[in-house]
Amino acid sequence: MMNTYFLILIRTITIMSIALFSILLIMGKRPIGELPVFDYLIIITLGSVVGADIAEPNINHAHIAFAIIVLALFQKSVTLLAIKSNIIKRFVTFEPTIVIKDGKFIYKNLKHAKYSIDEVLMLLREKGIFDINELYLAILEPNGNISVLKHSKYETVTLKDMNIKHSDPHPPLTIIHEGNFVEQNLKALKATNEEISKKLSEKGFNDLKHIVYASLDTEGNINISPYDYDGG
Repeated sequence: MMNTYFLILIRTITIMSIALFSILLIMGKRPIGELPVFDYLIIITLGSVVGADIAEPNINHAHIAFAIIVLALFQKSVTLLAIKSNIIKRFVTFEPTIVIKDGKFIYKNLKHAKYSIDEVLMLLREKGIFDINELYLAILEPNGNISVLKHSKYETVTLKDMNIKHSDPHPPLTIIHEGNFVEQNLKALKATNEEISKKLSEKGFNDLKHIVYASLDTEGNINISPYDYDGG
């Protein structure tokens, strides 16, 4: 009995290592929700193969490992071919589909994409759009997301539109993390520990250990989150 459990443990560790490597190879840095349908199906198949290996010790372990590697290589090969061939690309990733044009639904495209009007409206609401009259185009992407182009009169006015000069924004950098200085970011901001300590003292903080997080921007503005802050 113990030999069986030990065998399952070893099989699980080895097969999961191969499977995780294969899945990372397929996904890269993309979230699961942004995968094309083809890649998603490959991952589901990988999961089924791994599950069979773990659940049934009598299955040849080497055969399962080989199958996982073949699936990963198959996916990479198809991806490379899709880059070179539009026909293969359309087959494995589908094409973007225009579902709204000039404020009106294109029903035949909705039907082709197998989306309902309610589903499209939900995707639009997630983008903060509640009136399709604002849209010149709405396009369903192969990964299930929706891209929109508003009529110009509904676009947000920018500083450029108003001829207002501005400099590019620079996000603040973390300078204190859990009671310790982040030296790398202090150097990037050309700030010293003494300068920051002085700023902290001016705001009533004399001990770094009381601060869970602090950031500093290029204008010298500091944001401090003490450990005892409760949102009140």
